[in-house]
Amino acid sequence: MSKTRTDEERERLVAEMRREEEKRQAGYREKALKLFPHVCGRCAREFEGKKLRELTVHHIDHNHDNNPPDGSNWELLCIYCHDHEHTRGVQEGRGEDAPSSAPARPSLAHSPFASLAEKFKK
Repeated sequence: MSKTRTDEERERLVAEMRREEEKRQAGYREKALKLFPHVCGRCAREFEGKKLRELTVHHIDHNHDNNPPDGSNWELLCIYCHDHEHTRGVQEGRGEDAPSSAPARPSLAHSPFASLAEKFKK
């Protein structure tokens, strides 16, 4: 089965967009690495040599198009802290929909120590 012209155009567009994104990321990452010390802004771990690739640029306002030359929208985070930063935002967003009067529930379905106090009373 041959690809239609639209499929070919779509693939070309996606490839072009990926190249542009890689170029843009490389540009602001290089600038950030020149502006800031090679230290994670969260865990304070230092990076040098081959480990420098584990240091990423986090956009404070989450807008990857907002790249001021002074780096005021960037912070360097290690890959672990960067992942946590984005996961944290997702988790906080989930909590906003929940009513504030809802009782706090444990995050686990099973609590192995739930009845421990009762056992000590006996």
